[in-house]
Amino acid sequence: MSQFVHFENLAQIYDFIGRGEPTHPLITIIRRWPQTGLDVSQYKFTSALYFMTLKNYNDGALKYGRSTYDYQKGTMVFVGPGQVVTFAGAQQPAEDPGWTVLFHPDLLRGTSLEQSLRAFSFFDYDLSEALHLSQKERDYLNVVLDQMEQELNQNIDRHSMGIVVHHLETILRYSHRYYERQFYIRTSANKDRLVQFESYLKDHFNSPKLLEDGIPTVEQCGKALNMSPSYLSDLLRAETGKSAKAHIHSFLIDEAKSRLLGSDQTVAEVAYSLGFDYPQHFSKLFKTKTGMSPSDYRKLN
Repeated sequence: MSQFVHFENLAQIYDFIGRGEPTHPLITIIRRWPQTGLDVSQYKFTSALYFMTLKNYNDGALKYGRSTYDYQKGTMVFVGPGQVVTFAGAQQPAEDPGWTVLFHPDLLRGTSLEQSLRAFSFFDYDLSEALHLSQKERDYLNVVLDQMEQELNQNIDRHSMGIVVHHLETILRYSHRYYERQFYIRTSANKDRLVQFESYLKDHFNSPKLLEDGIPTVEQCGKALNMSPSYLSDLLRAETGKSAKAHIHSFLIDEAKSRLLGSDQTVAEVAYSLGFDYPQHFSKLFKTKTGMSPSDYRKLN
């Protein structure tokens, strides 16, 4: 059985890998992980930090899936605080293995990035939903990282952390851009996922699961489609302009309209049949989405 190891800060990570003290307590760049003699495949790691790594080779390292149309090198993975990471335990090759940036949320306190970090939903993606970069994209991120590393290695002054956070934000914003590119080039496969998502909603709303489990959540939909909730929502937004939650509500309202017009059920009975525990919650959502109450909608037809 794998042993869980949790890190609260960079100092604990450096101690675990036998690397001494980090240059800065809140952010570090690791070009090559030291060989510790530990069988890391026997551990599952969690931390209070953000983790992003660019992998420049094909063998070993993090476990994740890859589709045939993805780039074979230049895989980038983002892990948020509390997520579980498992390593395969393979040795790193002699050539450039890539890089890893680890940073603590405290680095961003009081900065504009503290708020905008929430927009980078890829920190909540599963490892199987990694970002695959072209050579040109890798080259650009490497330049930005070199600049950030140079700033970290200089004598720290009152400008240093602002510049470091600026470079970090640049990497994150371009990663967000590259993920949008990845969604775009996968449009054929994404349309299949969209069909699967709609089929799942249709099956759920027409099965006993609706009464047993209630209205499906984004988490339930993602699990059914083998995707993280954040990735599912971003995929749908890229394809349709609407989030997964908006799709669920849209499907729900369409189903409600059919039941209001196609049966003699009361509004409360329709609400219960759609998985609502309280009819007033159904009426509020229906009015928000349509501009009229369920009763008024029924009178118009």
